[in-house]
Amino acid sequence: MSRKPILSAAEAVMLIADGATVTTSGFVASGLPELLSSALEQRFMETGHPRDLTLFYSGAQGNKDGSGADHFAHEGMTRRVIAGHWNLAPNLGRLVLENKMEGYNLPQGIMCKLYREIASHSLGYLTHVGLNTFADPRIEGGKLNSISTEDFVELMEIHGQEQLFFKTIPLDVALIRGTYADEAGNVTVEREVASLEATSMAQAVHNCGGKVIVQVERVVQEGSLDPKLVKIPGIYVDAIVVCNESWAQAQCLGCAYDGSMTGEFRVPAGDLVYPPMSAKKIIGRRAAMELRPDVVVNLGIGTPEYISMVAGEEGIDQHITLTVEGGPVGGIPQGGPKFGGSVNVAAILDQPYQFDFYDGGGLDMAFLGLAQADQSGNINVSKFGPRVAGCGGFIDITQNAKKVCFCGTFTAGGLKMHVADGKLVIDREGHEKKFIRSVEQITFSGDYARKIGKPVLYITERAVFELRSDGVYLIEVAPGIEIERQILALMEFAPKLPPEGPRQMDSRIFQEGRMGLRQKFENAAADTVSA
Repeated sequence: MSRKPILSAAEAVMLIADGATVTTSGFVASGLPELLSSALEQRFMETGHPRDLTLFYSGAQGNKDGSGADHFAHEGMTRRVIAGHWNLAPNLGRLVLENKMEGYNLPQGIMCKLYREIASHSLGYLTHVGLNTFADPRIEGGKLNSISTEDFVELMEIHGQEQLFFKTIPLDVALIRGTYADEAGNVTVEREVASLEATSMAQAVHNCGGKVIVQVERVVQEGSLDPKLVKIPGIYVDAIVVCNESWAQAQCLGCAYDGSMTGEFRVPAGDLVYPPMSAKKIIGRRAAMELRPDVVVNLGIGTPEYISMVAGEEGIDQHITLTVEGGPVGGIPQGGPKFGGSVNVAAILDQPYQFDFYDGGGLDMAFLGLAQADQSGNINVSKFGPRVAGCGGFIDITQNAKKVCFCGTFTAGGLKMHVADGKLVIDREGHEKKFIRSVEQITFSGDYARKIGKPVLYITERAVFELRSDGVYLIEVAPGIEIERQILALMEFAPKLPPEGPRQMDSRIFQEGRMGLRQKFENAAADTVSA
């Protein structure tokens, strides 16, 4: 192979023309080509170019601090954004809500699969994912404001079944983060928390006749890289940029490198720190009681992260397989800026392959966030008044997991509580209701779940609800909680009640110390063997 040019970041971003469609790598605060994105932003601020860009990316990108996708958040610089998740790039969301740029939110799994469709010059991707949610063109078609008028999603009927067709678009430039590149442009990603869609992204841009620019830690001699570790062959690459700035090449923004998230080494379980009692831990404890031996699970960002901590604390993490949509399989998923990586990971898949597994029903259970729920069982986690959060992988995961548990506090905005004598005590109620008459945006469709017979729970610190064929039922109440005053009076709809009334949540949840889940799991395993 011929040697690839090694450019400075400033030189590399000069390859990006006005009106280009740019795609970037990253998952939350990991895998972000920060040196390149920062240089592109600086070029625009100094020269006013490039202008009228389209930004296309699949997962959340950023840390709410101007990093990641927010480097593109300037009037005139970006004309349109098509993204799977928005919450960590709040400046982009603000410009969209102010109608200063077009904005589209499509399911994250669909977004990362579209790279493969673009690479193969397919017209689009056909799937059931997104039906009856805001991605469905009968509802919003993924459009976030009034100036976003292009139809990227079409409803079709194939062999008597409804399907959504997500169309492809050409990609002109890829900004990708890697670890090492050799002189021929072959790139590895072994120090990243996941390989994400690096291969598919590079293939898509190359096959569109575009420019693939890769930011790496170091360039090494041609032929010295293990070919099994190369995720981007040099034949796809147009330019290499060496990043000597630690802040721009950090494994996760603001965090020290952790080899236990890359398979470099494993850490003893005793080294992990478990959180004290809180509303989120109570929710995590109740949710963990739904786990069964040998299940394959996805955990969402936020409150569901506590489930992995509880599983580790209870000693049942070895009996279940936790996965993250970005690609990790096994181990303990991390939270905060490290969300997307897993400690003591068993395998790391490319993100499109992970979503293939999810979409085909490979997940036994999924635990996702609960921001708003309504009387139809719908969930909204994607748009709230003046804030665009985005769906991420929420739609793909919740529509396809065999069982779904939505996890979140009962109210929001200032909730304070504590546990005393095995009872839950509310010190200050949150001022925002989360169980409302109708959600602002449908990220999860209760009607679709009922149609396919999916088991669904809504788990809070004080109550558990269940979606049944005829509505949402209140099935459990925490000890110490008054149903009328502290649950029903704080809901905009009246849940149904079982004939026998709601039962009390397991008392072990509200007591210090382990709950004994490990023994339960070991007994279940022994029963399976004896059977």
